[in-house]
Amino acid sequence: MSTDTKTVLLVKYGEISLRKGNRAFYERQIMDTIRRKLSGLSRDIRVRREQGRFLIEDMSGDLDVTAALGRIKYIFGITGFCTCVKTSTRCINDMCTIALNFFLESAGKPRTFKVVTKRSDKSFPLMSRDVSAIIGEKILDGMPTIKVDVHNPETTLWVEIRNNVYFYVNSTIGVGGLPYGSSGKGVLLLSGGLDSPIAGYLTARRGVELHPIYFHSPPFVSERAFDKVRDLSRVLCQYTGRLAVKVVPFTDIQLYLKEHVQEEKLTILLKRAMLMLANAYGLKIGAQCLITGDSIGQVASQTMHSIAAVNSAASLAVIRPLAAMDKQQIVDIAKNIGTFDISIRPYDDCCTLFVAKHPENKPNTTVIERIENKLLAGLEPLIIKALEDAELIDV
Repeated sequence: MSTDTKTVLLVKYGEISLRKGNRAFYERQIMDTIRRKLSGLSRDIRVRREQGRFLIEDMSGDLDVTAALGRIKYIFGITGFCTCVKTSTRCINDMCTIALNFFLESAGKPRTFKVVTKRSDKSFPLMSRDVSAIIGEKILDGMPTIKVDVHNPETTLWVEIRNNVYFYVNSTIGVGGLPYGSSGKGVLLLSGGLDSPIAGYLTARRGVELHPIYFHSPPFVSERAFDKVRDLSRVLCQYTGRLAVKVVPFTDIQLYLKEHVQEEKLTILLKRAMLMLANAYGLKIGAQCLITGDSIGQVASQTMHSIAAVNSAASLAVIRPLAAMDKQQIVDIAKNIGTFDISIRPYDDCCTLFVAKHPENKPNTTVIERIENKLLAGLEPLIIKALEDAELIDV
């Protein structure tokens, strides 16, 4: 290709374009993340905004799109990536030649096609439909076996006339959402199960910075249980960047509550203790919420009565992104983002080992709080000690 015609990556973003006053803030966050992740790939890579898109190009020539996508495809806030040919020409004849060559190289051998032109630069002398018709005719001349199908084509050639002209045929779908960290901080109560990592992923996708907390109960659970949590966190790191897990020793608290609480009420009191610990950690780091994997009615501890009986243990807001999902929806997301096979490893966490055979599924909040208040003299020192002994482990 000539020096003014080369392969670049056009990056699309979705809902942040509608944010008006906050739009520039979100755009800067995404561009900073792209630049950070592409750091070291090439000294000549540039990332800039161009009329509602981000443009990634190598100033020394064609961009290594495969290498770039491998680093940035999981960035929240991005809805799609388009491998493009960029040209500065404004001559329609040159545009036709470039479009035909690009189509021959990139589209394979489709039986039908259409051309769609978007003309953001209104000073360009031809209307969008005229550009599409002229380029379409050039492709028909160069590919005698292909036909135009404007309703259901096998391949669409997109032409975007902006500060420069861009041609592309396919898009790689991004993960969407809001830029990571743009919506404050949240403490993720992370176990080794299916639900909590998905709750973390969905909340992070809405821009919340994750601070996972894990309750470890040796000798009742093995180190393999924490290995699951570490591996789940590493999957989440693809989307969030570096994570550090707060590992809280929970054995003494579990044993104390098991000794002093009726079996059917034990699960609720254990969950309240976890929320107390997570809440204290959240206040320390300046978090705005706690995040759990609760799904309404999935188990006895997740009925509406149980959720209500647990909530008052925390002063921070408790976010439950899976609340209205069924198990299959959760499994589908887990398989899609890569946590499913890790979550089903046969190593129990502290939650599953201390579940009563017949837990109460309609606990009374007032009764639960009254029981807890009677135990606080013994419980509070254990909570303080657990926080003091907690470790922050990078994953």
